[in-house]
Order: sequence, then C-alpha cells, then structure tokens
Amino acid sequence: MTVARFKDLCIDVTWSSAMTSFWGKALGLTSPADNPEVLVGDRPEKTIWINKVPEPRTVKQRVHLDVHTSAIEDLVKLGAVVRRPITEEQHWAVLGDPEGGEVCGFVREKVPEYRLMELVVDAADPEAQARWWAGVIGGDVAHDPKNPWYWLENVPGLPFPYWVFVPVPEPKTVKNRIHWDVTADELQPVLDAGATLLRPKDDEIGWHVCADPEGNEFCVFLPPETEADASEDADGEA
Repeated sequence: MTVARFKDLCIDVTWSSAMTSFWGKALGLTSPADNPEVLVGDRPEKTIWINKVPEPRTVKQRVHLDVHTSAIEDLVKLGAVVRRPITEEQHWAVLGDPEGGEVCGFVREKVPEYRLMELVVDAADPEAQARWWAGVIGGDVAHDPKNPWYWLENVPGLPFPYWVFVPVPEPKTVKNRIHWDVTADELQPVLDAGATLLRPKDDEIGWHVCADPEGNEFCVFLPPETEADASEDADGEA
C-alpha cells in the first residue's frame, strides 16, 4: 500500500531567468505571465518550480534530468555545454546546464511535446532506493542484469516514464539542487516508511521537508483539512 503520490519537481538556481528559459525550452514547458519562475505543462504533475537560492552549485549533482531532443546542438543553443558527447558505447550526451548542473540528452527522430524522459538519482544502494520509493509512491521496480542501475516505471501520476537510481561511490555531501514533492493524506505513514523529518511545516513554509533513506530531500504536502485538524488537536492538548 502506497502512502504518497508524486506532485512535482523543484530546481534550485542562482540565475533564475536563464535557468527558467533553458529548462522551459528544453522540456517543452511554459511560464505563466503572473509567475515567471514556475514552469507548467498540461498536467499539474509536470510543474517545475524554479527556486532562487544564494548558494551556487559546487559539486556534481546527485539528481539530474534526462531529456529527449532532436539534436544535442539544440540543447547547446539553449545554453548547455557538452561534457561528454555521444559515442558508440554511450548513446546519450552528458551536458551542463547554464549553471553547470548535469543534464543528459537523448537524440530522437520524433521528439515528444513534453521532453522529460526520466529523473535520475545517484545512490549507494540503487536497488534499495528503488524499492523504498516504490513502497512510498507505487510503481514497478525494474532492472537489467547487464546494467547496475534500477528504475521505477508505471508510477501512478508520474508524468515521465522512468525514475532511475544509479550506483555511485561518493556519498551525499550537500543539499540536492533538484528535488521532488509528494502529496500525502498524512505525514506519519511517510515517516513510518523510513523517511526522516528535516523541517516541519511552520509559519514560513506550508509543507514538511523530509529525506529518504539516503538523505535525498523531498517535500510532503498534506490536504488543508489534515493540517487544520492537526492544529486543532494541538490547541486542544494545550
């Protein structure tokens, strides 16, 4: 039984105008006139929040996006820089976005309107991570014995096909610059599943900040009535 549902994605940036433009065009999303720092599509789950933060990117990102493209040069024209081109052994290109964050481009003869292919997360134990998230938000755990990564597919509400966990030797050292949000009926089942509460909802934020078993940040949004009931319970106990 799952305890949460995928809601949307968030990207931390220091140069919001350039990053909003890049990701909007790279993914086939648009910004509403009244909120230029959010990207939207034809479903709420395709929303990507562009969050301006003071700290710059300093290390390799443990979370990145893979995108469909008609040509790698198209991503370069948008502001990306090629770090590793497509080769016979590797059928995708590794690039840096305008702030240096990793993004991989997969060339397609026919590119879909919405071009986010998959969310990729570095992991010490990719199988355990994939199975943990399948237990939280659903979906099927898949694996090709010829490759070391695991992935989720058929996740309810997920607007892209795959959520991939790849093995890396280095540990997580800083806050992820890309994270995801989920909705849940209650917070406690998410914590009981093994999440850690990093910051509860307070006067500054309207959501709970949590971390998965390997420390990846995600935010949990509860229904308004759930938050109201919790507040009333607290007042009553006081």
